[in-house]
Amino acid sequence: MSAALTAADASALERCVAGGGVAVFPSDTVYGLCCDPRDADAAARLYALKGRAPEKPAAVMFFRTSVLLSEVKDIQPAELLALDALLPGPVTILLANRAGLFAPACGPEPGTIGLRVPLLRAPLAALAALEVPVMQSSANLSGGPDPRSLDEVPPEILGAADLVLDGGELPGTPSTVIDLRALQSEGRWDVLRQGALSRAALETVLGQALHAR
Repeated sequence: MSAALTAADASALERCVAGGGVAVFPSDTVYGLCCDPRDADAAARLYALKGRAPEKPAAVMFFRTSVLLSEVKDIQPAELLALDALLPGPVTILLANRAGLFAPACGPEPGTIGLRVPLLRAPLAALAALEVPVMQSSANLSGGPDPRSLDEVPPEILGAADLVLDGGELPGTPSTVIDLRALQSEGRWDVLRQGALSRAALETVLGQALHAR
């Protein structure tokens, strides 16, 4: 495994994203590609590197839950309970995008936003210092395997990225995608992609959080 990421690595990632660049970085699940979620040109480049169709939305990752809550407004009470129970963690949460945020990441579905806050244990803990969100997708060619190490990231992506951070070997299972858009109005949620967090675990965590209110 590589050495732990440093404050300098986190600063380099923040500068790269702010400057319109695309970076390869480690998360709590797999290696990702990221860019500024407000920068349409950077988003287009990220999609081109992956060969991903532009009509497919990407997630917006925050590196601390407090930063997410400071930027994403109008989160409803039941949704807040769910976010508090699930984040940080290996999940992507779909919510109604009531404020129309981060349009380049939402693609043809501007009314929906996918949110991530990774659980950054050592050696990735330095990334928790980042104050900026990123648009992110797995650092693979579209339809290819999710990379758990830099050796598994396609060389054409590594060669074209403006920054590459090595976090060693990762768990290798992508995030579980959870749809919470009907949670406040109907008390209903669904799993759209099974990943690192099982449905059984979700039922336990969300059941406890929502029934406690």
